[in-house]
Amino acid sequence: MTTAREIMTPDATCIGAKETALDAAKKMTELGVGALPICGTDERLKGMLTDRDIVVKVLGAGNDPAQVKAGDLAQGEVVTIGADDEAEEILRTMSRHKVRRLPVIDGHTLVGIVAQADVARALPDPKVGDLLEAIST
Repeated sequence: MTTAREIMTPDATCIGAKETALDAAKKMTELGVGALPICGTDERLKGMLTDRDIVVKVLGAGNDPAQVKAGDLAQGEVVTIGADDEAEEILRTMSRHKVRRLPVIDGHTLVGIVAQADVARALPDPKVGDLLEAIST
């Protein structure tokens, strides 16, 4: 069975919890991504920050992106997947939490990200269709 490690995008780049939303937006632009994991000074995952978070929670709320810290935008418990978890667990986790991206951890270390697109490329069409339906409803 396919594991998260086999289909993830490795070398996920974090935004530091003390860096600003503006720093995050610049990093997203440089990397061509729409989300970044938020990591604390202890290198542990604190959350995920999306381009939508920056638009809605910072700009839309009238806040200055150069002043808002990425860590302040982290919400609740971070949903992750283990590097050696099987594809079925990825599908269940994404569906249950209605997320399009899952940080992949090995112990407490971030080793990559599994995105909806990674799943679409790696798994059979019916399973991908079920995932898309679950996330979109």
